[in-house]
Amino acid sequence: MTALKHLLISTSLAALASLLTGCGPAEAEVVTQAPPVVAATPQPSRPAPILSQPLSQAPAARDASQLPSTKQPLTLELRWTVPEPRLVGGRVERPLLNRATSLTLLSAQITQIRESGGLEAIRQELDGIYAEIEARQPRDIRFRQIGKAWVGEARTGWRVERKASEAALLRAIQAGETRSALNIALEAPARSVRWAAEKGLTHLASGQSSFAGSPDFRVHNIRTGAGRVQGEWVAPGQTFSFNALIGPISSVTGFQPGYVVTGNTLSTEDGGGICQVSTTVFRAAFKAGLPITERHEHSYLVGYYEEPGLDAAVYAPGKDLRWKNDTAAPLLVQATWDLKAATLTVSLFGVDDGRRVRVSEPVISARRPAPEPTFMVDRTLEQGKARRVDMPAAGMKAVMTRTVTFADGQQEKEEFVSRYKAWGGVFAVAPGDERLR
Repeated sequence: MTALKHLLISTSLAALASLLTGCGPAEAEVVTQAPPVVAATPQPSRPAPILSQPLSQAPAARDASQLPSTKQPLTLELRWTVPEPRLVGGRVERPLLNRATSLTLLSAQITQIRESGGLEAIRQELDGIYAEIEARQPRDIRFRQIGKAWVGEARTGWRVERKASEAALLRAIQAGETRSALNIALEAPARSVRWAAEKGLTHLASGQSSFAGSPDFRVHNIRTGAGRVQGEWVAPGQTFSFNALIGPISSVTGFQPGYVVTGNTLSTEDGGGICQVSTTVFRAAFKAGLPITERHEHSYLVGYYEEPGLDAAVYAPGKDLRWKNDTAAPLLVQATWDLKAATLTVSLFGVDDGRRVRVSEPVISARRPAPEPTFMVDRTLEQGKARRVDMPAAGMKAVMTRTVTFADGQQEKEEFVSRYKAWGGVFAVAPGDERLR
C-alpha cells in the first residue's frame, strides 16, 4: 500500500510538471539533490554602511591576464562636482558646478601602477593637477545684475582630498576605466552667500558716468582706479576715504601720465582721469543717502561729468572724497566698467534701513561765458598745427538739494553747492607757436 501510494504521488507530480512547463515527463528537470541549507548569519544592530563609490568603481581583484592591454596610452577624465551657492531675491540657491580635467598615462606608467599598486609613476602629473585646482581661493560675495535683478555670488576655495581621490583613481586605472572622481573639500570665504543672506544684504544705490571719447591713458587710469575700489567693504560707523583707498598715484603703482587741471591750465601728471572714479563713487553714496563728509567740485565744468553738481575732484593730499557708513551693517562698494559703452558704474550693497532719497534738479545761477582758449606745447606737432586737448565751459554756480527721509519719518535736507570757473578750453601746439604768447 505504501509503495502504491508513493507511485501514484510520483506520477501525479510528473503530470503536474508537464502541465505547468509544457514538457513531457522525459523533458522535465530532475533534481537529484536538494540545495544545501545555509545557516543564517546574525545581523548587526547598526545600519549598513553607505558606499561612497558605486560598486562598478571597485572591481574585484583580477588576474594580470584579465586586465586591459597596456600597449596603448590611457586618458582618464578626472571629474568633480561641488555646490556653488548664490543669493537670488534674498534666497540661497545651491546649483551644482561640474568640472573636469584629463590625465594621460603612457603604457609604461600603467604597467608600473598595476604592478606596484601605487601612483608614484604619475606623482608629478597629479601634483600639477592638484596645484591648478587648489589655485582657486575663497572670494567674498559680489553681485552682478541679470536683467533687473541682482544676484550675489561668492567663491569657495578648493582643496583636493588626496587619499580618497587617489584610491578611486587607482581602482580606475587597474580596471582600465576612463573616468574617476576627485573628492574636493570646500573653504568658505569670510563673507559667504549664506552670511549675506543672514545679514539681509541688498542693492542700495548705483552711480554712473561716461568716459566716451577718453584717450587711452585716461581709460587705463579709470580702470586701474576702479579696480582698487572694487570689492571694498566699509564697516558700520567707518568713514570711506577715496585717497586712502587708492593710495599713491604714480607709474610705480600702475597709473599712466595724463592731463590734469592745475591752476588755470592743464599739465601732465600720473593718474589723469582718476576723478572719473571718485565722481562715480560720490554719485552712488549721494543717491544712497549716506553722509558726505568731504567733497570738492572741479575748478571748471568737465565735459565727461555732464550734469553740474555731481562731480567729485580729488588731488592728494589736499582734496579727498569722504563719506560715512551710518547704517548698522557693512557696505560693499562694487565697481564695474563697460569699455564698449564707455561707462563706469559704482554700486553700493548693504541693509535697507528704510531711508528714501530725493534729489532736486540743479539750480543754476551766476553764469559766465567761456573765455578765449589757452595753449600748451606738444613737441610731436608740426608748426602751425593745433590739437584740441580740452573743451571750453561756461562758469556758473550750481546748487542741488538732497532730502533723506528715514524710516521713522525724520528728514535731513542738505544743499550741495558747486562753483565753476569759466574755462576757455586748451589747444596743444608745436614749440615756438606764436599762440603760446
